[in-house]
This record gives sequence, C-alpha cells and structure tokens, in this order.
Amino acid sequence: MQLTDLTAVQLLDGYRKGEFSPVEATEQALERARRIQPEVNAFVRLTEEDALTRAREAQARWRRGAPAGLLDGVPVTVKDILLTRGWPTLRGSRTVSDQGSWTEDAPSVARLREHGAVFLGKTTTPEFGWKGVTDSPLSGITRNPHDPSRTSGGSSGGSAAAVALGAGPLSLGTDGGGSIRIPAAFCGIFGLKPTYGRVPLYPASAYGTLSHVGPMTRDAADAALMLDVIGVPDPRDWSALPPAPGSFTEGLAGGVHGLRVAYSPSLGGQVAVDPQVAAAVRRAVARLAELGAYVEETDPDFSDPVEAYHTLWFSGAARLTERFSPYKRQLLDPGLREVCVQGARYSALDYLAAVDVRMDLGRRMGRFHETYDLLVTPTLPVTAFEAGEEVPKGSAHRRWTGWTPFTYPFNLTQQPAATVPVGTDGAGLPVGMQLVAARHRDDLVLRAAHALYEAGIPSPTTITPAES
Repeated sequence: MQLTDLTAVQLLDGYRKGEFSPVEATEQALERARRIQPEVNAFVRLTEEDALTRAREAQARWRRGAPAGLLDGVPVTVKDILLTRGWPTLRGSRTVSDQGSWTEDAPSVARLREHGAVFLGKTTTPEFGWKGVTDSPLSGITRNPHDPSRTSGGSSGGSAAAVALGAGPLSLGTDGGGSIRIPAAFCGIFGLKPTYGRVPLYPASAYGTLSHVGPMTRDAADAALMLDVIGVPDPRDWSALPPAPGSFTEGLAGGVHGLRVAYSPSLGGQVAVDPQVAAAVRRAVARLAELGAYVEETDPDFSDPVEAYHTLWFSGAARLTERFSPYKRQLLDPGLREVCVQGARYSALDYLAAVDVRMDLGRRMGRFHETYDLLVTPTLPVTAFEAGEEVPKGSAHRRWTGWTPFTYPFNLTQQPAATVPVGTDGAGLPVGMQLVAARHRDDLVLRAAHALYEAGIPSPTTITPAES
C-alpha cells in the first residue's frame, strides 16, 4: 500500500485500526519528498531526523491507545513564511539570516505540534510571499507537478506541489491575494482561505489584514479536520476570532441541498476566461444543481478593485523593506524591488482611499450574501503557464494581479474562499472552481466542497513522481 496516496483522515483511520503506523507513513512521505525535490523543488528544508523522532513518539502513543490529538502522527509541511521552532524561517529571501535560536512557533504551527503532527519540512515561497508564482533568489523555481515546465503558482507553491505529489497530505499556507487558492488550483488540490482571524497569525503580516493562514490538503474533509486544529484563538494575535461555534468536521455532512448558489462565470464580463476553464467550472456548477442546490447565474455588484488592492499590497511591501540597506535591496527579487518603490510613493490619503474601496466592497458582498449562500467562480481564468514567469508570456499583464482577478477581491473582504479541482484542460493541467461564502461561514464553503468530493468531482488522487 502506498501511504502517500492516503488522506489524513484515512491515515488516522489506519493508525486507529493498527493497519500501519506513523513511522511507516512518515518514511514513505520523506522518501517521496526526496524523490520529487530535484525536479519540482517544493522544499527549502527537509527535517528527516526530527520527523522520524516525532513519528516514533506518535507510534508509541497510538500503541498505548492514547493519541496526543486530532492529527497525531500525520505528516505535514509548513510554508517557509510561518515560524517553526528549531528551524530558520527565511521567507524566500537572501536578506534573512539563518542565524539565531528560532525558539517560537507561529500559532497555527503550535496547534499542529500540540496535536501530534509530524513536520516533514518547510516549503518554498517567493520572497516574502509577494507574488502569485513561486520562485525566489533564495530557492529558485518551484515547478508544477503535472508539467514541470509550468509554474506551481504561488505564493504557497511549494506546499501545493508537496501535497499534490504525496509528500504529506497536509500543508500550512498563507493567502494575501490568492496565495493558497492560486497554487492549489494550478496543482489540482484543495485549498481554503478561511475567514480572516479564524486562524491566528503571528508575527503580524506586513500586508496587514489581507493575509490569512489556511489548510492546503487532499480534500475538503482533511481541510475541515485541519481547521478544527488550527482555527482557535492565540493571545499573540489581537485580531483572532473566538472559537468556532462547532466542529468543521462535524458540519461536513449537511450537503448542498437547498443552498442558494450564485454562479458568476466572469464577474459580469470583467474577466476573459479560457474556454476550457469555463467549461470545466460550468460542469461542476451543474453538479451542484443536481445535488440539490438552487443555482442562479448572476454576478456580485462590484468592479475590479485592483488599484485599491495594489495600494494596500505594495504599501505593505514598501513598509517591509523600508529599513533595508542599499546592499540588501540589491538582493531582492527585481519585481519585488519595483513594487516596493511604487508602494513607497503612496500617501496616507491614498491608503485611506483604498480602505474606503475595501469597506464598500465588503458592504456589497455582505448584502449579496443576504440573498445567496455561496458565490461560485473559476478560481483562475487560466491554467498553469510557463515556470519562472510572473505573468503568462504574450499577455498584456504587468503584475501577477492581472491574471488573478477572482482571488484578491476576497482578501479585501476577508471572506472564506476555497478552490476545488474540477477537471483539466487539453494539456492535462488542473482547473479550479472557487467557492466563496459570507464572513464566518467557512462551514458552508467546506460543506459544498465536501459534497462535490463525495459526488466524485473531483477524485482525490496523488500524482506519483513517475507521472510528473
């Protein structure tokens, strides 16, 4: 049996029944990680000795019938943006020193540790998570598991590639404009950006309240389980939400019967969507209707907020690098240097004007969800393009936001949004469908995604290195 093909839920069931052990699962996940690394470059650090130590401890607990928590013995990976005790967190940058004691976990990492998760290593990110593809001066290019000539997406591209290739069924990602959903869609896995504050974040992101932490997984059931673990308050994050009213795992069974679903194929004609992407999403929407959802093709009432988003995002980048010396600035990704220069030009009034746009967008979406439980869109208008490029070759886009118009609006509004793989294009590259709910209704996003998985759209399969 290839344990790398199993979800976290399936691994835990096997541990419970004594069919296999955390050590076996960890050994197979590490072997897979080593095999994929030369071609895909999903990791900046593999921590094999530590992983096997934790796996042996978990195995002993399972044999005593006393697992430590909800994820005891499950292999996980962590994006190299989030602090992880004992390992450097370099954030994809040559400007960050690996020296120091590294004594603190980020809140989400701490919760995983408390529940017995086995950390395999840290995954790649573009520098400070600034863009929607994963390459950096520090770690190079992370490639797509389905076609290594294509990008994995970003900024959580290493996490998406690792999960897709079976190097651990769970990964922690971050999402400030699509950075969980973009690579999850390009790599054909499930990714959830929870409601802002549902998963605490520390240290605070330079990009402020645009940035979320969330699960990247094989399916929605794994994401719900992971959110039950990481979605609890932490005193280091003053904006963290109180505990959820119930278990996200227990809420999966509700299905979509009777849910009111708004299907927006192009945000009112604002987005040019690849026909193969559009067709795959439309088929999945039809499946929601067959499962009992009330589906209406309609659009939310907003125009593209990209300029407001740029003001907030680029200002954050400028603030992050404000005190860098000229030498350090020369070490940065050239694209990041450009947006830092642009961000430094914005005034306080520019920033507050962008906040006004954000508040209006939030109001509009709040009213929209008085009528509709879910908004469904393509996750992205394209499938994965050439690796090492910020934008598709030959496109008119200048920055990564040009080809991610479905994702960043919902960072502005702080709503829960997930991507579900719903098919492939003619080249075998995955297509994602985005599910968005009102703030605090992460349960509805997970329920609808789980219903699709239960109905066989999509089928959670792992790519083997031979196929990649």
